[in-house]
Amino acid sequence: MTTFRCRVAEWRSSSLRRATSWVPQWFPKTAVVSGPQEAAMAFPHLQQPSFLLASLKADSINKPFAQRCQDLVKVIEDFPAKELHAIFPWLVESIFGSLDGVLVGWNLRYLQGRMSPVEYSIAMEFLDPGGPMMKLVYKLQAEDYKFDFPVSYLPGPVKASIQERVLPDSPLYHNKVQFPPTGGLGLNLALNPFEYYMFFFALSLITQKPLPGALHIRTSDCAYFILVDRYLSWFLPTEGSVLPPLSSSPGGPSPSPAPRTPAMPFASYGLHHTSLLKRHISHQTSVNADPASHEIWRSETLLQVFVEMWLHHYSLEMYQKMQSPHAKLEVLHYRLSVSSAPHSPAQPSLQALHAYQESFTPTEEHVLVVRLLLKHLHAFSNSLKPEQVSPSAHSHATSPLEEFKRAAVPRFVQQKLYLFLQHCFGHWPLDASFRAVLEMWLSYLQPWRYAPEKQAQTSDCQPRCVSERWAPFVQENLLMYTKLFVGFLSRALRTDLVSPKNALMVFRVAKVFAQPNLAEMIQKGEQLFLEPELVIPHRQHRLFTAPPFTGSFLSTWPPAVTDTSFKVKSHVYSLEGQDCKYTPMFGPEVRTLVLRLAQLITQAKQTAKSISDQCGENTPGRPFLSWLGFCSTDTNGCYPANDLDEMGQDSVRKTDEYLEKALEYLCQMFRLSEAQLAQLTLALGTTQDENGKKQLPDCIVGEDGLILTPLGRYQIINGLRRFDIEYQGDLELQPIRSYEIASLVRMLFRLSSAINHRFAGRMAALCSRADFLGSFCRYHLMEPGLTGRHLLSPVARGSTVSRARGPRLSLRFLGSYRTLLSLLLAFFVASLFCVGPLACALLLVLGYLLYAVAMTLLTERSKLHQL
Repeated sequence: MTTFRCRVAEWRSSSLRRATSWVPQWFPKTAVVSGPQEAAMAFPHLQQPSFLLASLKADSINKPFAQRCQDLVKVIEDFPAKELHAIFPWLVESIFGSLDGVLVGWNLRYLQGRMSPVEYSIAMEFLDPGGPMMKLVYKLQAEDYKFDFPVSYLPGPVKASIQERVLPDSPLYHNKVQFPPTGGLGLNLALNPFEYYMFFFALSLITQKPLPGALHIRTSDCAYFILVDRYLSWFLPTEGSVLPPLSSSPGGPSPSPAPRTPAMPFASYGLHHTSLLKRHISHQTSVNADPASHEIWRSETLLQVFVEMWLHHYSLEMYQKMQSPHAKLEVLHYRLSVSSAPHSPAQPSLQALHAYQESFTPTEEHVLVVRLLLKHLHAFSNSLKPEQVSPSAHSHATSPLEEFKRAAVPRFVQQKLYLFLQHCFGHWPLDASFRAVLEMWLSYLQPWRYAPEKQAQTSDCQPRCVSERWAPFVQENLLMYTKLFVGFLSRALRTDLVSPKNALMVFRVAKVFAQPNLAEMIQKGEQLFLEPELVIPHRQHRLFTAPPFTGSFLSTWPPAVTDTSFKVKSHVYSLEGQDCKYTPMFGPEVRTLVLRLAQLITQAKQTAKSISDQCGENTPGRPFLSWLGFCSTDTNGCYPANDLDEMGQDSVRKTDEYLEKALEYLCQMFRLSEAQLAQLTLALGTTQDENGKKQLPDCIVGEDGLILTPLGRYQIINGLRRFDIEYQGDLELQPIRSYEIASLVRMLFRLSSAINHRFAGRMAALCSRADFLGSFCRYHLMEPGLTGRHLLSPVARGSTVSRARGPRLSLRFLGSYRTLLSLLLAFFVASLFCVGPLACALLLVLGYLLYAVAMTLLTERSKLHQL
């Protein structure tokens, strides 16, 4: 480090000499200075941090990671803020990677302690909320520096709205938009150091491309995931208050960011909410103010950045649909005023704003990090003391952190999370990876799991009763429960419930919704929404919009019952718009879907049992013997591949348990009786035949045969049932199998065809004889009668007679790998007993003749019994 300081000092002195050596002749002599401070003042374009930045960039290439971090710690401690200001953007990008995803930085998303313990510990210590990097942020914050962040790298809806001069509703963007001068490249946000750091940190989850070997990395063990957890615990504490920033400046803690004036007016496609910070600082004096009021802006900024960067991904049109008529009218008035202005700036096409759709597909890692955020927010909100939970306890003396705990989820998270979940439910693949989205949704629906007074689990493992204190949360998040439950039903009806992973997801949802008292709370919320709105004079001017964060958010409205109904209606209309068509969760439409799911669960249980029984019978000893030709080679007798085949009998047992419990929970929720289930089972035709294996898909009988129903198509697509399809054509012309040699089969077909063509008359004469020779020839030269075959298609019945063929020789069996291997094996065994090839061939022919004679006698005897 001493060498590093000397190098920077040498660069300073050399730059000073160069600066004073080429001073113009007309420059006053008194302006020639001899010290570094005076040089910096006299020549602002020769600021020294450029040499510090160049040195750090060179060290980032030449020095190891541990040494670079040690140098950075010394630089942050020793250099003033004005010199650190130039290296801050480069340092943030070198840690989190570039916004375009080209540079990966420290690769925190795939840095794990068990794989790289030294790098992991150094990075976590450097980026800790109380570590050197955050100390640099606070040091720059105290000097009120601003950094430009390109709008083009923001989430799609935010970027599109800002480019259209429509300000997003989040306070995060207010007074920060910087318009480019004439000839500028694009819009920027002027962010303070803390905001700039958090923007990069949050966006690195989305912008960084996954590595080739990242599929086997556990997200919860990565440095990024653990840093998110540390930042949430530090800035959104469940106990105590937010710790003040560690600052070495004599001025004390860093001040809150000052408001900025936008360079151009903006409309808003949401209601304008002022910041908690501005609200409390304006109402409290600096002498009696709670220290948290000066630091609550960091908690508020952290939450806003995480929500905006991780959840604000959907179509802008969908988001605008949820806004109030007042907000829409405000946007319309603004656009009319801009278009009517004589010298209004050039605006992008408004059609681009309305037709905008973001092609965004969240990853499983993204969803897991969002779930971590939701779980911590529930714990953060539930850490309120009992006397502070009630809105009547709210007063001006309430700590701003406690007020933030009450408002964090409904104000910042609810709306964007609802749309994010809708996007995932509609676009996520129909596979087991949906489990991550499912658990994120279920975590949000159960805030009582993260309350400090969690009840102990009962001894019989029954779900604990949901307390009535959570009824307001359920009612104010009604769509999270009802509409997303309907969305899950539509997904479950299209998945293979025989798969253990899919069965587990159905079980998880049914178990959560079947918790005692939860269904009653949801039903009560639906009743409050569907009840007619009372016309009250003091409420006629109100609109069904999300409650604003200022003034009346925590105020009480009499009467109590009508107020509750208004809150539920406000929630639904703010998320779905004024013209939404609500489908009750306990109405007839959803009940029909639940009945269909119950039918499929019953059917999937039977199918899983059938697969288990059939695999248990056919698996032992079958592969080798069937390959040798001693077992049937018909591939139609097996079910398609399934997870059960890979996971064994234990997974079959678990699948049956999951489906059994899920069916039980659904019956509890929707009050389905056993008689209804039995009737539905019979209607679906799920009764098994004698062996319990051969079940036809659901179909109806038409004029031309069986016609598949939609349920039957679902059964075939998911491998739940099948038709027993047999080859009905010429056996000599059937497709070449995988166990046959293609060239040898074609050669044998030509040989047998030539023999049949030349000796057709003689073979017919031999087969027409009534003695034993005739029976022997008929056994080898005649095909089995088509009358014994089961014709599946009624159309083929008329052509049965025309397909009868005369006697002919078939040599196709000699083209099979199994036949040839059997012959080689026989010759090998004979050689062990000193039997030559010719003698072995004679023995095989003699053995086959004896076998053929016996089969001929048995065949003729069976025909006599049939007559």
